[in-house]
Amino acid sequence: MNATAIHAWQQLDLDAVASEAKAIAFDLDGTLARSKKPISPQIADCLTALTHRLPVAIVTGGRFALVRSQILDMLDDRACKANMHLMPTSGTRYYRWDGTQWECVYEHNLSVAERQAAISSLERHAKEQGIWEDHVWGDRIEDRGSQITFSALGQLAPIAAKESWDPTNEKKNRLAEAVSADVPDLAVRSGGSTSVDISLRGVDKAYAVRQLATALHIDVSQMIYLGDRMDPDGNDYPAVNAGTIAIRVTGPEETLEVCGELIRRLPVVA
Repeated sequence: MNATAIHAWQQLDLDAVASEAKAIAFDLDGTLARSKKPISPQIADCLTALTHRLPVAIVTGGRFALVRSQILDMLDDRACKANMHLMPTSGTRYYRWDGTQWECVYEHNLSVAERQAAISSLERHAKEQGIWEDHVWGDRIEDRGSQITFSALGQLAPIAAKESWDPTNEKKNRLAEAVSADVPDLAVRSGGSTSVDISLRGVDKAYAVRQLATALHIDVSQMIYLGDRMDPDGNDYPAVNAGTIAIRVTGPEETLEVCGELIRRLPVVA
């Protein structure tokens, strides 16, 4: 199997995938849940079942608090937390369960000067490009320490508004390109439906899946990765480029189908 290709799950030999896979990783918004919304009970059941079959990673552009509210708060005691790997802010942080709490394994924070430069550039170019919207829901620019995130409509914008704001990604890509010129030592990426993320160069979802593979003593090509933004400008593309078994999904409903098929093929080991 060509691990660097992007697959629709219906085109895959899932028997072969299940026999090769040693871990499974998920994007969050648009993959496991709608933007900023909790996962469904059905997705929670699938994640729980998978934690008893494979190491399960969440690799998301969102901060850890969102991973908690969207995923962890929706899981019950049946989930094997010891088999979960949480990698928020695009993999710039990594958390493991130590038996009593989620322990930070690593974090790669931006300096104060880098954060200030990124925030200033985002605001200036967004205003110049006419995408500094008059009405927003929640914070427009969020300093997450290891990542600066610009959300054109605010962090709490309704899903329908987010999905209709930039369907071709043209606005986000133009902003990311302009900001990149101002902060050449940082990585500037088009993020979710309305967002642009800035972090240390070389620390992205590719870095995250490689770090996870090292921690698990497996090859990246033995890791399944499910995401909805696998186009070259999408925030899931680095995980594709790293060599995972990349499965593109159109939303949580399709993720549910893929997980159901995999669960039926994977033996319970934990």
